[in-house]
Amino acid sequence: MSNKTSIPERTFKFAVRITKLCNYLDKQPGTPRLLASQLFRSGTSIGANIEESQSAESARDFISKQLISLKEARETRYWLKLLIKSELIPEEKIFSILNECEELIKIIAKSIVTKKENLKN
Repeated sequence: MSNKTSIPERTFKFAVRITKLCNYLDKQPGTPRLLASQLFRSGTSIGANIEESQSAESARDFISKQLISLKEARETRYWLKLLIKSELIPEEKIFSILNECEELIKIIAKSIVTKKENLKN
């Protein structure tokens, strides 16, 4: 395997990490359980929509699915930050997953920009 991990593989690995985090949160009483459900939906949706974009019927369809992934990634970032700022989980425990979310946002956004530029040419 090359040093570069494909975006579908990377978002799948991210979804696995989100699933494990949500499993942990779901075992906690109160608010963490409620947030786990929101985080799970958005965090796993990123990869699912990236997978769908891989078999898009057109460039516009690809962009549409990538845009959904981008929105879900931004929502996931929101929930992760909320967990930290609400002191429900220590920042050092989820710093790496938040960092990966930030990187995914940049990668997906760049992919969308590139595809839109290709459409113009």
